Amino acid sequence: MEFSSRVTSITPSSTLAITAKAKQLKAEGHDVIGLGAGEPDFNTPQYIIEASYQSMLDGHTKYTPAAGLPALKGAIAQKFKADQGIEYAADEIIVTSGAKHSLSLLFQTILQEGEEVIIPSPYWVSYPEQVKVAGGVPVFIEGKEEQNFKVTKEQIEQVITDKTKAFIINSPSNPTGVMYSKEELKIIGDVCLEHDILIVSDEIYEKLIYGRESHVSIAQISDALKEQTVIVNGVSKSHSMTGWRIGYTAGNKEIINKMSNVASHTTSNPAVMSQYGAIAAYQEDDGSVGNMRDAFEERLNKVYDQLNGIPGFSCVKPQGAFYLFPNVKEAVEKSPFHSTDEWVTALLEEEKVAVVPGSGFGSPDNIRLSYATSLDQFEEALGRIRRFVDKYNG
Repeated sequence: MEFSSRVTSITPSSTLAITAKAKQLKAEGHDVIGLGAGEPDFNTPQYIIEASYQSMLDGHTKYTPAAGLPALKGAIAQKFKADQGIEYAADEIIVTSGAKHSLSLLFQTILQEGEEVIIPSPYWVSYPEQVKVAGGVPVFIEGKEEQNFKVTKEQIEQVITDKTKAFIINSPSNPTGVMYSKEELKIIGDVCLEHDILIVSDEIYEKLIYGRESHVSIAQISDALKEQTVIVNGVSKSHSMTGWRIGYTAGNKEIINKMSNVASHTTSNPAVMSQYGAIAAYQEDDGSVGNMRDAFEERLNKVYDQLNGIPGFSCVKPQGAFYLFPNVKEAVEKSPFHSTDEWVTALLEEEKVAVVPGSGFGSPDNIRLSYATSLDQFEEALGRIRRFVDKYNG
């Protein structure tokens, strides 16, 4: 069997691979602490579960429009108006089977063969692979640690060609947790406006921000930037609904219409009971979302200094999301392992701690640890990591 070049060019997800290995070791009876998965450790709030269950009892178990229930689109539109002060009509929103599906549909919709998408690194592992599957070419620019992993206007301008179609921004970021300010976003936005580059703004972690900072969407800065931007979001991280698979995209109605056409021939509509759960998520609030955010912030503040105190580790403190992304180059170089990937594998095998190597995020000197786990478990994991480092670093 000969497979398509698009399929053979993609790389498996490193986050899913390390999670699978950790689950295998757990099944064999090992005491594994998994810090790899990108999902909250809280259950979905009860009021959302009850709304979804009631929708099924009420007979809402049939197909919906491929682009999602009108009521859910209305709830999403109201969320945008309340949170960002921007307005979207129903035909400017599509509901999808997770935010990852939104991105996949978007790239299939906008990219011609060989067109380029600028992706700042470190990046979420699926961005470049989705671009390649859609026939596009990922173009990377490095957000250096000394720049808090952020990219500059000059870096963007250096890689723009006549094939550049889109620029991806993820704020707060997976894997770094850093967030762009309104001023930084405007500078990037102006470059994209000048060169007519579509802005893809992944805002999936917007509700998980710590300290005194608040989330700013690049689309809310000006009418021109709203027209130039497609926002991707969902309820997975904000409401601990990863398994419910509800994401959405808001933007130019022609783009949304074409995405809806593709969805109608692939997945059809997202699961209807999940859509009713998402309606409740946005129309009701029992305090669960804020409590979850507060718990993540408490964990971050308690474990950050402990992590930074491990010999050979240095870490930029995240402003959002629930990841730590330390540079471990010094620790790896003092060990017998030849790469961070080998070091991570040995850590899992010897100390039964699962972290994700930074190579999958375009940053091979780093590792990603998720603090979406209990504080006791995370501190135990840090103790094992320190023991592992001390063992090989002398």
